[in-house]
Amino acid sequence: MMRKMILGFGLMLWTQTLWAETSIPAATLLNNVTITQRLNEQVPLNLMFRDSTGKWVPLSTYFQGHKPVLLNMVYYECPMLCTEILNGLTRTLRAMPLNVGDDFTVVTVSFDSKETPELAAKKKFVYLDKYGRKGAESGWAFLTGDESSIQTLAKAVGFSFVWDPAIKQFAHASGIMVLTPQGKLSRYFFGVEYPTQDVRLSLVEASKGNVGSFIDQVMLYCYRYDPATGRYGLVIMRALQLAAIAATLGLAIFVGLMVWHDKKHKPKEKNA
Repeated sequence: MMRKMILGFGLMLWTQTLWAETSIPAATLLNNVTITQRLNEQVPLNLMFRDSTGKWVPLSTYFQGHKPVLLNMVYYECPMLCTEILNGLTRTLRAMPLNVGDDFTVVTVSFDSKETPELAAKKKFVYLDKYGRKGAESGWAFLTGDESSIQTLAKAVGFSFVWDPAIKQFAHASGIMVLTPQGKLSRYFFGVEYPTQDVRLSLVEASKGNVGSFIDQVMLYCYRYDPATGRYGLVIMRALQLAAIAATLGLAIFVGLMVWHDKKHKPKEKNA
């Protein structure tokens, strides 16, 4: 908690310093730097981007089968905030039992059209190393693209950003999005730290139960996503219903075992 407070205070001071030096008024930046939730809307999967090898590929490449997709938009030469977004995301990924590549896909897209696949490849190397699990190389894409594709994708997911020519940096919001295997926006998480349980449940939910454990399914029954907070909250009535079912099953099993035990140890009647 202390680390988050210090980080948040540092980001605030850094942002205020940028605003003090730039010719763009702070109010204008605030009005144009947002993430608008577009839940259940379809992302255009025909958009073309370059992967970290320089190959042009459609976005649909990363939406295959039953795997949900975790999407984030950053730029690779960002001096501070984007690094914190990627670091926070990596910490969350490492804490989850689900695996990048096997259970879900991560797509990181640069919103700076001037950035190159070489930069993307360097970032991919760094964060795959930080993640440290086998099989993630094919499951975490770092993309670059032209201005048209970037703007179309950003608009589709509700992500806005502003270039400030005075300081030669982008002002932008921070967050990640979860999409279904078909490319529909399912969940949003804001900031630079993403609760492990909430992200895990969002991936399980987006996949319609095709990833995750039985426990995850039970938790989804008892927890409901709140778009206003970007968190999953306990649904008391469902939790009570589940507890009642569990208690009833437990009692039935106990009675059954007792009856079985009595029959097994009941003395056999002697013939007259």
